[in-house]
Amino acid sequence: MEEDRKYLEQAIALGRKGMHNNSGGPFGCVIVKEGEVIGRGFNQVLSTVDPTAHAEVVAIRDACRFLNNGDLAGCTLYASCEPCPMCLGAIYWARPDRIVFACTKEDAATIGFDDDFIYKEIPLPIQQRKIRTENKMREQAFTMMKEWLEKEDRVGY
Repeated sequence: MEEDRKYLEQAIALGRKGMHNNSGGPFGCVIVKEGEVIGRGFNQVLSTVDPTAHAEVVAIRDACRFLNNGDLAGCTLYASCEPCPMCLGAIYWARPDRIVFACTKEDAATIGFDDDFIYKEIPLPIQQRKIRTENKMREQAFTMMKEWLEKEDRVGY
């Protein structure tokens, strides 16, 4: 528990730093492996003009560069707030062993960061989503996927 507190405090401090630098919202994240912080991030949506530059995504990129590997097995991700749907997807792709967060998604909603609309969109059929979504040229694109299966020097991940 004391270790969790230590790293959550670091994530919160990063979020505060980014917020006061006007980089983005009040969100921070650290990724730890074997007692060492290997990835750090704070929200940089405004400073980078990148809507994907959330604290968790920035920290995942940092940790993966450090490890020279896209697999965060053996790591714990500490976030100042419960990850949004985009960040949760990125976290699952990176495969850390554990996620620990401080504020909840409900806390984030109270200050104007409400992701509930995204959670509601995910299970909807594409025709019912708020952003017009269309499925076209599937057969042509699927030939590329078949080529992937036949590629002899394919590197799985």
